[in-house]
Amino acid sequence: MLRIRNLESGYGSLKVLRGVTIHINSGEIVTIIGANGSGKTTLLETITGIVRPRAGEILYKKRNISGMPPERIVALGCSLVPEGRQVFATMTVHENLVIGAYTRSSGPDRENVPEDLESVYALFPILKERNRQLAGTLSGGEQQMLAIGRSLMARPGLIMLDEPSMGLAPIIVKHIFEIIIQLRSRGNTILLVEQNAKAALGIADRGYVMETGSIVLEGTARELLDNHDVQRAYLGKDYKSIGE
Repeated sequence: MLRIRNLESGYGSLKVLRGVTIHINSGEIVTIIGANGSGKTTLLETITGIVRPRAGEILYKKRNISGMPPERIVALGCSLVPEGRQVFATMTVHENLVIGAYTRSSGPDRENVPEDLESVYALFPILKERNRQLAGTLSGGEQQMLAIGRSLMARPGLIMLDEPSMGLAPIIVKHIFEIIIQLRSRGNTILLVEQNAKAALGIADRGYVMETGSIVLEGTARELLDNHDVQRAYLGKDYKSIGE
């Protein structure tokens, strides 16, 4: 579904991504783990057109989307749930969700927006209860649900999530990751960027490890969980003994 080859990107004179090559097959959950500042967010922003690539190729369903404007990429089926949720705080839950369908507002698919809204409410009942509440007054977990719901309103094939567990209590993190599994069962493909490596690899099919803008390791989730370097750097020194 998504193939990235030798991607380079950055901000101004700062080069962040250095020859990144990854692929995601339809129906997979693929995670990218790495420390803060390793380039994970820049990768997602480059895929979605927020940051323009300097070199390399981004293919979505065999179509080159490198350098396309973000709204065009969203319309093609790539949706980003950004780091920090970034809901529109002074707008209601309902208004935030409707904005998620903005790329469909002028086409024939706009007739399906009410149906998709109810689908999001079915996935997140708390959002239906609070649909007239200002988004900025929601809890962190509820805002994360809203951000995911907003992305679903674009009817994406590929959903990219940037640090969805950030700042959330463990019980809420568990619920958010259960939702990600549900999204895959509904037919979505997932690219998950996370510092919480244990949680991410616990639900992923495959994963990549990113350091200083480059992919340094890849494998199945099980292979990465069993890798001593990954355990030491990202899972904690006691991970193996706890797992046993």
